[in-house]
Amino acid sequence: MKIKDRVIPSEYLVPFILITSCFALWGFANDITNPMVEAFSRIFNMGVGGGTWVQVVFYGGYGVMAFPAAFFIRKYTYKAGILMGLGLYATGALLFIPASSIGLYYPFLIAYFVMTCGLSFLETSANPYILFMGPESTATRRLNFAQAFNPMGSLTGMFIAKSLIQARLDPRGANERALLSPEQFEAVKSSDLHILSSPYIAIGGIIIVMFFVILIARMPKNEELDHKLNFFGAAGNLLKVKRYREGVVAQLFYVGAQIMCWTFIVQYGQRIFVEQFGMTPGDAAQKAQFYNIIAMGIFLVSRFICTFLLKYIQPGKLLMVLSVGGIALSAGTIAFQDIWGLYCLVGISACMSLMFPTIYGIALRGMGEDAKFGAAGLIMAIVGGTFLPKIQAWIIDMETLFSLPAVNVSFVMPLLCFVITGVYGYRTFKVHFQS
Repeated sequence: MKIKDRVIPSEYLVPFILITSCFALWGFANDITNPMVEAFSRIFNMGVGGGTWVQVVFYGGYGVMAFPAAFFIRKYTYKAGILMGLGLYATGALLFIPASSIGLYYPFLIAYFVMTCGLSFLETSANPYILFMGPESTATRRLNFAQAFNPMGSLTGMFIAKSLIQARLDPRGANERALLSPEQFEAVKSSDLHILSSPYIAIGGIIIVMFFVILIARMPKNEELDHKLNFFGAAGNLLKVKRYREGVVAQLFYVGAQIMCWTFIVQYGQRIFVEQFGMTPGDAAQKAQFYNIIAMGIFLVSRFICTFLLKYIQPGKLLMVLSVGGIALSAGTIAFQDIWGLYCLVGISACMSLMFPTIYGIALRGMGEDAKFGAAGLIMAIVGGTFLPKIQAWIIDMETLFSLPAVNVSFVMPLLCFVITGVYGYRTFKVHFQS
């Protein structure tokens, strides 16, 4: 293989490994948190809509901090952005200590927000940093390869959510908890919050260790020495590029689809296992989370397969094909009211595996230094994980809609998202001519 065609040049191997490990770390945070929507709803005896405030603040932090992060890394370095992200991540995780002691919902939301501000710094820094670590001709493949380690962290987060949190929480549902005396309810809530907080506190310690490892490591520096903060100039350059503008929109809806499919699989499976298998709400939530772990495993395997296929298939064309698959499986999730609907929902993850890094790589291709601000726009698009799940939760809380379970009907939201990513994939290879 010619040096110019190498996905990861040898001089970047160690830095690549260190930064790729950060992909796993934020994958852990994302996917230990998604099942907490159901957990917080149960602990505080709220509806699904109340629990989704976790998603609003968690993914809202990406939108709030993306452009400040871009300014920071433009003024300093990618390494400084990584360190700032790890510092905020650790701080947010350790805030679970006072939040658990206080015993109210809102301190947890503050902790999530601080943590996700750190994740925004990490993603805004790490994604373009990976693109920088080698030739532009292999940048999309390199980012897909790095992103393939993200679901490893996600699988770990899901497993811990299932085995160390959901399995240990009090199994009683909302109706049973409503019958408890105030003293009993507070005792159960306090125990559950301690169980929920422990893994976050542990990951905070791990992040601190990672912070010091990267602090002392020698990392590549961008050759660009001009650190002037010309936001409007960069923004103007970016907005002139149609595939970038459309990429931000596609990314917003893709992230919304991902969060909806991985969050509400718990509610979807819970209904099936309670109504058709006679399980308790707590046991049904654990069983549904097991299917979520299977979905993430499929996502991981599919990510490696799709990264290989990118050697032979244009990114936009593969994005379009997988979007069509996502549309079909979303339709099955809506139509089937039994275990087959859950199988369709699990299968959607195979279609989602390629989407985030491919949209990212297509949108930023050839941007040079403007990629730092361009990355911020694509990370800010993660706010799709705030309002789109909120709409889906609103539908789920209706319980029945059009003579179907409302949780089934709610998956029209991901279906529409896949239509938008499919259009972007089509326009990429038919209009934008990216390969």
